[in-house]
Amino acid sequence: MLLHSRVARTAIALAGVAALAACSEQATGSAAPATAASPAAVPTTSSPTAEAAPEVIDAPATPVAAPTVAKTQGRVRIYSGPSDVPLPTAPDTGRGSNVIQLNGTASADIGTYVADGQGRTLYRFDKDTAKPSKSNCNGDCAKAWPPLLVKSPGQIYPSGINPKLVGYVERADGTCQVTIGGWPVYLFAKDTKPGDINGQGVGGTWFAISPTGGRTTSLPEVITEPTTAAAR
Repeated sequence: MLLHSRVARTAIALAGVAALAACSEQATGSAAPATAASPAAVPTTSSPTAEAAPEVIDAPATPVAAPTVAKTQGRVRIYSGPSDVPLPTAPDTGRGSNVIQLNGTASADIGTYVADGQGRTLYRFDKDTAKPSKSNCNGDCAKAWPPLLVKSPGQIYPSGINPKLVGYVERADGTCQVTIGGWPVYLFAKDTKPGDINGQGVGGTWFAISPTGGRTTSLPEVITEPTTAAAR
C-alpha cells in the first residue's frame, strides 16, 4: 500500500511538471489531431405489419484525407493541410489558442493573402525580421496589431500554404507568435468583420501577408472625380 501511494504521488508530480512546459520545449509524444465526437446510436423499432420503405442509397461522398504532421517545432505540430473535422472555437485568453487554421484567400484588390479560421486578415510588419524571426511590435503597437498566438501543445492547420513555411517565434513576453516564411503575423484591431483589409498599407509598413510570407500588393488608388462646383 505504501508503494502504491508513492507511485501515485510521483505520477501527479510528473504531470504537474509537464503542464508547465513552454511551447519552445521539444515534444515527447504525438499531439492528437482535432476529432469530432461520434453521435450516439439511436435504437430503432420496426412494426411487423408496416410495409418497409424502399432503401435510399446515397452516392458515396469523396473522402477527405486526414492531414498528417508535416513539421514539428517544439510542442507545436504543423499539419499538411486543413483539418478533416470541425475545429473547436475555444476563446483566446490572451496567451493564444491550441488549434489554429490558416487559409489562403483570394482578393481581386491585393492578390492572395492569408486569413485565420475566422476569416480575419493576417498582416506582416516590415520592421520585423524573418531571418531570424523577430517581432518588433510590442506594447501599444501590439494593442493595435494583436499578434496571432499559438499555445502549446498546439496544432496549426494551413490550407493553401506550404506547411514547411509555417512556424512560430517566441515574443518578449514569452508567448509564441505564428510565423509564415519567418515573418510574425498579426491581426488588425480595426478589422471588424471577415474579409476586412483596413490595415493594408498602413504607415507604408503593414501589409496583408501572402502564403509565402511576402507582402501583398497595395490597394488600388481611388481617384475621385471633381464635382461641378469644384471645377468652376
